Amino acid sequence: MKASHRLLAVLVAAIWGVNFVAIELGLRDLPPLVLTALRFVAVAVPLVFLVPRPSARLRYVVGYGLVLGVLKFGALFTALAAGMSAGLASLVLQAQALMSVLLAAAVLSERPARSQVAGVLVGSVGIGVLAVGSGGHTTVIGFALTLFAAACWAVANLVMRASGETRPLSLLAWSSLVPPLPLLGLAGVVNGGQAVLDAITGLSGRGLLAVAYVAYVSTLVGFGIWNRLIVRYSIAQVAPFSLLVPVFGLSSAWLLLDEPIGPTELAAAAIVLAGLALVVRHSTADRNNATTAGQRHEPEYTPATAASAQTNAFSSARSAGSSPTARAPIPSSVISRTSMAYPCQPPTWVRGRRSVRGSLLRMISRTTGGASPRPSNR
Repeated sequence: MKASHRLLAVLVAAIWGVNFVAIELGLRDLPPLVLTALRFVAVAVPLVFLVPRPSARLRYVVGYGLVLGVLKFGALFTALAAGMSAGLASLVLQAQALMSVLLAAAVLSERPARSQVAGVLVGSVGIGVLAVGSGGHTTVIGFALTLFAAACWAVANLVMRASGETRPLSLLAWSSLVPPLPLLGLAGVVNGGQAVLDAITGLSGRGLLAVAYVAYVSTLVGFGIWNRLIVRYSIAQVAPFSLLVPVFGLSSAWLLLDEPIGPTELAAAAIVLAGLALVVRHSTADRNNATTAGQRHEPEYTPATAASAQTNAFSSARSAGSSPTARAPIPSSVISRTSMAYPCQPPTWVRGRRSVRGSLLRMISRTTGGASPRPSNR
């Protein structure tokens, strides 16, 4: 990954770390499923009028909305309402990093490097240390729901990657139309229709701020950047950056919610950073090796250099006594590098020359009463 994209991934981790505090504050005024529904309503309503429809098939758009919006966030918000602390939820949720890498390898055949697997495992050990050392800050149902949310997030990453979407923001916006109705229906079953209506109509300023943050900052900015990185790079390169979320989540919960941070939390955060360093180191080494290999073994081909190569092959064929019309095959790298210059057909001036030459040959053929003249082999 480029250095600028790694910084963006760290920014997303910081946004999502603070997001757990915003959720905790919003749950003081709203039922969890109602807060989740309002989150996606706030994202979808303005954006679907501003961005084009996604290029992915409808099943990917609907599937992403159901898995990410209804299952992942519905379970996570319910876990926080059921007694899961914000800081601990931020770290348990990052089990999705390991799940994402394993799913991508199994389903998409994205084989992670050994250092990437090692980095994810080291980061997961850090998360495990935090989970063990932070006992008493959660409930069994809260922990189970958060782990389920992590699995759903891994599946959502897989759906995004498999969709082949070229406009990740469009997919995010249009998929946000999917969750609100199922979430409000579930909220009506769990909390009662009148309670849902009262919560929406009696929304306080604190609740509005929480909805604004989780909708526009966490979802629009956070997942907008995240999905763009997922589309551009492999899941094994991007997903481990979410291991930073607990670092920001624990620190923001300590600053804003007075949740304690002890030596265990600090040591575990250091382990998480060490695991992430392994992944980043591998990505940087891959990019440097690819650049070096390209400089040594892959000359830069342009239309001019490709034409020069064909001319040299033609001259060599004549000097060897073979047919000068025989042309050496062009490597696929040449074709891929010249595709931008000739995406569909040659430029106008080339087509013009060819049409004039063809007309002249046809005229000569009619005049001589025979076939079109061919170049001599002598």
